[in-house]
Amino acid sequence: MTRAPWTAADPSAAGHGSGAASSSRRPFTLVDQAALPAAFVGIGMAVTIGISFLLVIPIEPIYWVLSVPAGLLIGYYANTRAARGRGEWLPILGNGLVSGLATGLTLAALLLAVKGLFFFADDGYRDADAGGRITCTTGADCVYQRYAIKQSDELRANGVTDAASFQTFYWSQQWQTAGTLVLAATAFGVLGAVMYGASRPALRDATATV
Repeated sequence: MTRAPWTAADPSAAGHGSGAASSSRRPFTLVDQAALPAAFVGIGMAVTIGISFLLVIPIEPIYWVLSVPAGLLIGYYANTRAARGRGEWLPILGNGLVSGLATGLTLAALLLAVKGLFFFADDGYRDADAGGRITCTTGADCVYQRYAIKQSDELRANGVTDAASFQTFYWSQQWQTAGTLVLAATAFGVLGAVMYGASRPALRDATATV
């Protein structure tokens, strides 16, 4: 049966034939699903940094400093995966925030894990050239005795006089450092996202070309 010329066409079919009439902007979301794998890339990067500079070549200041470029890179990379355009600032910043936070939390967790391993397993071993084994009880006491040999004045200035007070002082310092790593990686993850957003071409509203 022939359809009358005045009969309306299927609106869904019309929609498929007029793709140019739709906006290039995607639905609103705070974090893009496509950017979530970047968080796992950030975790992997943090693990690599941790193995390199906490275990293989233990240079802790380098570990701290690397939280900055790690955050920048992962914040930028997350938005590269999401392919957001300039002006879509909420998802751009959200992508950078989540990926930077994942990286920072991993850096902090690795720092605390490695510190805890060496803290509670310290049995006072020391090379013979350095004076031989320290007489102490495994754990906090051995670490305290080790620090007291070289930093006794500094420890006393901070009220540290025994293993118990040293343990409190020591872990407060480690938690502060861990918190700084989280803040640094997250903040620079957001900054990396800003750099991405500022370098993208502005989105065009496709309706303007119809």
